[in-house]
Amino acid sequence: MLRSLAIAIVVALGGVAAAPALAQQAAAAPASQETPVQVVQDITHQLDVQIADHRAELQNNKPKLVALINQIFLPHFDTDWASILVLGQHAREATAEQRSRFAKAFYTSLTNRYADGLLNYTKGTVKVLPFSGDLDPRRTTVRTQVITSDGKAIAVDYAFRRTNDGEWKAYDVVIEGISYITNYRNQVDAEVRKVGIDQLITNLETQGEGALKTMEQDSKQGH
Repeated sequence: MLRSLAIAIVVALGGVAAAPALAQQAAAAPASQETPVQVVQDITHQLDVQIADHRAELQNNKPKLVALINQIFLPHFDTDWASILVLGQHAREATAEQRSRFAKAFYTSLTNRYADGLLNYTKGTVKVLPFSGDLDPRRTTVRTQVITSDGKAIAVDYAFRRTNDGEWKAYDVVIEGISYITNYRNQVDAEVRKVGIDQLITNLETQGEGALKTMEQDSKQGH
């Protein structure tokens, strides 16, 4: 269950490309001045306040849950860069319109599939570990732990890059050594080779999480 929660947190962070930008609540510092650690701490605080304190209300209100996910995570995620990484070599072959449609359909499907996992979130579930080393604008890693109900810790690391406007934004998440980007890039690559990028996008747009399940099942059968 808590591993599913970890995935839900990851997907929520990476799964909001289609959502409209919503105004953030006041933070300790403007977003452009926040360090990667401060970004993750802010996200954790918002999860405590917006999700953990309202689980009963959100249980039967998925649209509101998804809207909260968008509000909490969207400002901190580099959706354009992440989408290119997920598409891999196919990003170079795709048109700008295809890349935009893919990002919208893929991440909307992910968010809707895993949003309910965040209903298992309780205060203190995420522990942000102390940061050491220098801030690398190309890749800076913030390490966290998702604590299970029996006290076990799942390692969840966030990879950040500094955007051209100076903001630190996450673009990849690694759960117990498994990269979110790499995992889905492999599945997307196999599906593009199987049906083509246009059909993959159409499947995601029309079938949503059903298309994701098909990709995941095909990936398991291929191993």
